[in-house]
Amino acid sequence: MRCRLRPFRLTKAVPLAISRGSTSAVEHLLVEVSYEGLTGLGETGGFDTGHRHYDTAAVAAELEALAPHLQGASPLGSQSLEPLLAQLSPPARCGLDLALHDWRGKRLGQPLWRLWGLDPGACVATSVTLGLGTPTAVLARLERWWQQLPASRIKLKLGSPEGLDHDRALLQAVAEALERKRQQAGAACELQVDANGGWTLEDALRLLPELQAHGVVLLEQPLAPQLDPTRDTAGFAALHPHCPLPLVADESCWNLEDLLRLAPHTDGVNIKLLKSGGLTEALLMAQTARRLGLGVMLGCYSDGALLNGAAAQLLPLVRWPDLDSHLNLVDDPFTGLDCQGDQLLLPGGPGLGIGVAEAWPGLVPRVAAGLAPEGLP
Repeated sequence: MRCRLRPFRLTKAVPLAISRGSTSAVEHLLVEVSYEGLTGLGETGGFDTGHRHYDTAAVAAELEALAPHLQGASPLGSQSLEPLLAQLSPPARCGLDLALHDWRGKRLGQPLWRLWGLDPGACVATSVTLGLGTPTAVLARLERWWQQLPASRIKLKLGSPEGLDHDRALLQAVAEALERKRQQAGAACELQVDANGGWTLEDALRLLPELQAHGVVLLEQPLAPQLDPTRDTAGFAALHPHCPLPLVADESCWNLEDLLRLAPHTDGVNIKLLKSGGLTEALLMAQTARRLGLGVMLGCYSDGALLNGAAAQLLPLVRWPDLDSHLNLVDDPFTGLDCQGDQLLLPGGPGLGIGVAEAWPGLVPRVAAGLAPEGLP
């Protein structure tokens, strides 16, 4: 098995601000796995959840160190590869896991969702994100989304460092804009709230009646995630009995173990491939969540269409898709993830169904054995 690692940059058309800070661009990694004339593609990169941080350069170093152990292996040997992937951090494992899945799907000539027997008719519209800012700026961002696509599901970021009054002003402004849209267009827009861990328990309890009054349909990660699982679970356990909205865990839920401990105290979990370590764990989490009666949200960070196209393989299992990051990029090098209105279409090509644009300056022959990073395109 021959592998290659190439860094590239992704730049947002509109920077995104959340409770932990603002992002305008990120550096990601393209992971290529080649074997028997086929190449599987994976995307990964660093990210920060407030209590855990991963740097893209460190992720690259992990994959470089693993490369010599992969050269004698086959992408077909998923079980034999498990001990090697288990050594990696979640984002490093994600990049390689996606490339292996892509290779296997290409080998079989089918998209992953079809190999898994999923129903493309079960997919629903994705939400689009409004970051923190002044009410005027946030409403301008909402209008920009509406110019780009129907945007019938809106996720509003709260947990502002400026305090609850700022959150209240944003909530009221966006709720009023959605009501005006409903009156003008005759179609309601769904409003979700994601505090990204920016509230205390007291803050959340204080705001619950206001969220409900403004028609919010779910509350995501209101409390800061904790490294101690017992303390983390205790926060959700204290809030859940008082929450009239579906309560969804994001930064607190990384893998199946987290899902099982949070299941009694939440109504849903946000699965992100960089957190879960790729599609292998994400598929298991989505199936388990549904069996337990939990709603599945499928989220992203500042990801390109390759990562979101990989996540899209799971869309038939998802109640709340949130895969909009690639729609806010000016330099996404990937193709194959299309929309019909605000519903993402399942990629039709084999494997992940995502390709690299021929005009991408970083595209070079795939001949290197080992994961050797090259310069940014």
